[in-house]
Amino acid sequence: MKAMLDARGIRSGYSGVTVIKGLDLSVGPEVFAVLGANGAGKSTLLATLARLIPLTAGELWFDGQDISHAPPWVSAARGIGYVPQEKGLFPDLTVLENLYVGAMIGERARDERLAEVVELFPDIGARRHQLAGTLSGGESRMVACARALMQDPRLLLLDEPTAGLSPLYVDNFFDRIRDIHRNQNVSIVLAEQNATKALEVADRVMVLTLGEASEVMDASSVTTEILKEGYQI
Repeated sequence: MKAMLDARGIRSGYSGVTVIKGLDLSVGPEVFAVLGANGAGKSTLLATLARLIPLTAGELWFDGQDISHAPPWVSAARGIGYVPQEKGLFPDLTVLENLYVGAMIGERARDERLAEVVELFPDIGARRHQLAGTLSGGESRMVACARALMQDPRLLLLDEPTAGLSPLYVDNFFDRIRDIHRNQNVSIVLAEQNATKALEVADRVMVLTLGEASEVMDASSVTTEILKEGYQI
């Protein structure tokens, strides 16, 4: 499997505190799940891959190009979409205006991309003129994901996309993750605490423990014992 994203010994963190500790990671045309307990470093890892947190060591390559020190807008322009754990929307803009912000990156016609995300998330079409700040948590998460897809990414980074959502929204969102990968040929790195749901859509899994990979394996090989050890239960 050819790697689209290749991290080699990366280290990163905040205010001099190292959170990601010399991590190696390769992601190809797949859904790659990053599992782990709170504080394991999942959000820090995805923000680092999105180039929002600088590397203190190691190298990061995307599609054969060194992006170790690239600013986030450069990595976005090259094909990396990022959906943070928080809502991440402009609350005073409408849903449609938020989507158009994502469409500032990419070459295809904006209306063509908009039709695709509305087909993927039908509720967005009905709320396109609603202010983003009035959306529910599940609706906000869908719009944030749709905005990232408006960039026409080849790799999508999803940070805890179902955190705090109702079971109905959780099931719906994981169905959409599967559709995005299969129908739009987008590779996905999914940071998620809900191991059961993540394993339903993932091809491979990394179990992250205190900023280090305790296991990397096919999703079908993950056992309860491996998860307990990784989550330190």
